[in-house]
Amino acid sequence: RAASGFPMKKIAASLFFAGLVSAAVAQTNAPATRALSLQDCIAEALKHNFDVRVERYEPVKSQLTLDAAYAGYDPTLSITGTHSHNSSASVFGTNFVSVSDADTFNSSLGGLLPSGATYTLGGNATKNYTPGGDSTSGQAGALNLTQPLLKNLWIDSTRLGISAAKSQLKQSEQGLRLQLITTVTAVENAYYELIYARENLEVEQQALDLAQTQLDQDNQRMHIGTLAQLSVELDESQVAQSRANLITAEFTLASDQNTLKNLITDNYHEWHDTDIKPAAALEAVRQLFDVQDSWSKGLAARPDFLQAKLILEQQGIQIKYDRNQLFPEIDLVGSYGYNGAGQGFGDALNQFGAANRPFYSYGGQLSMPLSNLGPRSTLKSAKAVEQQDLLKLKQLEQNIMVEIDDAVKQAQSAWESVDATKQARIYAEAALDAEQKIYAVGKATTFEVLQYQNNLTAARSQEIRALANYNEALSNLAQQEGSTLQRRNVDVTV
Repeated sequence: RAASGFPMKKIAASLFFAGLVSAAVAQTNAPATRALSLQDCIAEALKHNFDVRVERYEPVKSQLTLDAAYAGYDPTLSITGTHSHNSSASVFGTNFVSVSDADTFNSSLGGLLPSGATYTLGGNATKNYTPGGDSTSGQAGALNLTQPLLKNLWIDSTRLGISAAKSQLKQSEQGLRLQLITTVTAVENAYYELIYARENLEVEQQALDLAQTQLDQDNQRMHIGTLAQLSVELDESQVAQSRANLITAEFTLASDQNTLKNLITDNYHEWHDTDIKPAAALEAVRQLFDVQDSWSKGLAARPDFLQAKLILEQQGIQIKYDRNQLFPEIDLVGSYGYNGAGQGFGDALNQFGAANRPFYSYGGQLSMPLSNLGPRSTLKSAKAVEQQDLLKLKQLEQNIMVEIDDAVKQAQSAWESVDATKQARIYAEAALDAEQKIYAVGKATTFEVLQYQNNLTAARSQEIRALANYNEALSNLAQQEGSTLQRRNVDVTV
């Protein structure tokens, strides 16, 4: 007995150890469950969503473009130094040859002012080397200024470029808001779909449990001869169909998990084995709807509408520029500075310092194309574009009103469906309970009981579907109003 018991103990110990190892492996391979609220998911998406991260660069690029547009006012410094040599013969055919050398230095600082004026501030000095003696001459503090009086006075190409860059910066900021609204809405819908998928999986599991219980009970009845084989076969068919529905629900849950993960992370590999568990169940919070109020919100906050208004506003500035280009160029011109001369550079510098040999000039200049065909055609084209942009803005305004109206009606309908499907589920539960009692006393058929089971499963699924639809309808309405970020307390600082 002792000899035969020892191997049995070893086998039992081995089986126990194998069971521990299997349990440990199963626990290791089990996905980690992570409970997340909707706000948690939104916060993750704002940090990691690829679309948001890509769009965040647009305002940065636009700001750099605006900075570059201001480069038109950067002054330009120029410094040159040259040496020249010249040999020339007499025009009378003699052997006399004139030789001269010169060193010349020039410097200037010039640019454009916001008034459209151009300026140049500089100086020059030249030293000539001749057989008769060296000499130096030059100018210092030479200021040349040209101020437009008509064309390019109140706007020029530089100011137009700055205005366009500012408008583009504002548009890119609205583009970022639009992307944030789109992403947050997608996260909301994905979150509600995930809750629905989880709760629908429970519904399908309950349906399978009901079908299996019915099958077990009918098997007992068949064995004692109170039920026909056909009824059991109907039960087996119901169990098989319920199991297939459960498998489909499991796949839907896995797919919805991936949809949400793709929205909230930029590293899917880290989230692949994570089981996201919503921290809340589906519920319906009553909300009052006012189409007029929603219209006001949409036309005041929709990023795409604000972008369209910025485009129209910028086109107005373009027309202002094109109209200005019709005028002739009438400019004030002037210059002022000091002369200096002597045998060396030092003599010229001393005279520059004395500032007793000034020079100046002032006057005006006129330049005007005779036909002006190009600027006139450009202005007409710009006005046509403005009318086109205005029509697009009106069309978008109308579309927004229609979309909001549809969203309000959808939300109202979804709210009404919540209560209707709840009542349908309650009645389906009561009907199944009554039918099962009738079936127990032999006054109902298996087929009828299975029909009531199917009705209850459908009613349960429709109830949670209505809850998800209502929450998604509220999310969609906020998106159409442009109020998603305020609704979810997302502070956008560009």
